[in-house]
Amino acid sequence: MAASADITVGSWNLKHLGWNNEKRLDAVADVAKGADLWALEEVMDDNAVTQLEGELERQTGEEWSSMISHTVGRSSYRESYAYLWRDSAVEYTKGAVVYLDPGDLFAREPYLAEFREKGTGDTIAMAAVHIVYGDNRADRTPEIRELTSIWEWMREVYPDSARVIAGDFNLPPSDSVWQPLRDTGAQPAITHGATTLSETNGQYVSLYDNFWYDPAELSVTGTGIVRFPEILNIDHATARDIVSDHAPVYLTTGNAQARFSGADELAGEGGQAGGPSCIDLDTATTSDLDRLPNVGPARAQDIIDGRPWASADDLARISGIGASRAHEIAASGLVCGT
Repeated sequence: MAASADITVGSWNLKHLGWNNEKRLDAVADVAKGADLWALEEVMDDNAVTQLEGELERQTGEEWSSMISHTVGRSSYRESYAYLWRDSAVEYTKGAVVYLDPGDLFAREPYLAEFREKGTGDTIAMAAVHIVYGDNRADRTPEIRELTSIWEWMREVYPDSARVIAGDFNLPPSDSVWQPLRDTGAQPAITHGATTLSETNGQYVSLYDNFWYDPAELSVTGTGIVRFPEILNIDHATARDIVSDHAPVYLTTGNAQARFSGADELAGEGGQAGGPSCIDLDTATTSDLDRLPNVGPARAQDIIDGRPWASADDLARISGIGASRAHEIAASGLVCGT
C-alpha cells in the first residue's frame, strides 16, 4: 500500500549557495517556506544553510532543522547537499549517508536520508542528486544509469520507506537513458515544462530538475515547478543573480497542498516587487485559483489537473471557460506574467 504522508517535498539547485555572490537568503526563504522538506543541491558553505534555516524560522515563526553532507567532487570544484525541514511536519529518523559509489561513477556522490511525516508516521527515504553536466550527453549517462543501483540499494537500507530520488539530473525524463530505472517501477514526478531560467525574461528551458518515485510506494497527489520570479515579482536576470538559475520543483503527498505564494521580502525594493501576490497557474492552491474571474472550485481543480500552463489564454481548453472567459482571466492582471 502506498504511503499517505501529508507533506510537500521540494528540490532546489540553489546555484552556489554560500559563495559571496549577493544571494538574497530572505528571498530564498520566501519561496522555500512553501514546502515542508527540501533537498538542496549546489551548497558551497555550511553556514549558508544555517542562515537559511534561521531566515525560515524568522519568516514562518516555526522551528526548522537542517543537515548537510560532507563536500563531494573530483576536482577543485566541490559542493555539498543539504536537507532542510519544518519541524512541525517532518523529523529525521536515520540513515544519513553519502553513497559509497562502488564503481566510482559519480563526480558528486548522492546524499541519502530517511524522514518521517509526523501526522501519519509514514517514512520517506530521500536521495539528493546532482548529475554532472560535462561536455555532452555521454558524460551524464553513466551517472543516470547508476541511479538504478541506488534505487535498489535504497530498498535494502530503508526497507519500510517510500523511495524518492530528487535533484538536478541534467537530462530530461524523456531521455532513453532512464529506461532501466523505469523498468524498476520508478517514474518521474514532472513530465512537462522546464526548470532552468533562460536569460531571456519569462522563458524557461530544459526539464532537468525532478523527482523519481514509485507510485506503488508513495501517494503523490500533486506536482509542480515553482516559477519563483513571478512569485517574487522580479525579472529573470535579477532572479538568476540573487536567488538561482533553477526553479525549484515540488510534489505533494496525501492531503498536503503546496503553499508557494504570498512572497513579502522583496516588496517595495526599487519597484522589483509590491502589491498583492500574483496567482501562478502552475503552483496556486484551489482557494487562490478561486479568486480568478470565471473560476470556481470545480474549474480550479480542472486548472490543477491540467498543469502545466503556458499562459492564461490556454485555459480556454477547459470545459466551461472558453476563449472569451480565458481572455477575461488574462486581462484581470491577477495571473503571474499577464
